[in-house]
Amino acid sequence: VQLQASGGGLVQAGGSLRLSCAASGGTFSSYQMGWFRQAPGKEREFVAAIRSSGVITYYTDSVKGRFTISRDKAKNTVYLQMNSLKPEDAAVYYCAADSTYTGSNWSPRYWGQGTLVTVSS
Repeated sequence: VQLQASGGGLVQAGGSLRLSCAASGGTFSSYQMGWFRQAPGKEREFVAAIRSSGVITYYTDSVKGRFTISRDKAKNTVYLQMNSLKPEDAAVYYCAADSTYTGSNWSPRYWGQGTLVTVSS
């Protein structure tokens, strides 16, 4: 499975961005998809995940109510809509995929390259 993330950029605090992750080389509809992020000097952290059904989603507490993960099976793409961005949201964002989702300790098998999100205060 190959994952190609895009959509990062520079945005002012309070603004919005939508990240996209296009998947290829596998059966997209069967994969659990997610987003992680890594800020400079910090460990990578889970941001959001969506089940293969597209119905069940998970979020880390700090983004609940501001970020929305979704998937378009026709386009083999998963999205992360990020609203009300804060400076602490700045990081390299990575999309990821695996056939299973294991909860808070999820360690997906497949990873895309990162896309940089910068939030100015």
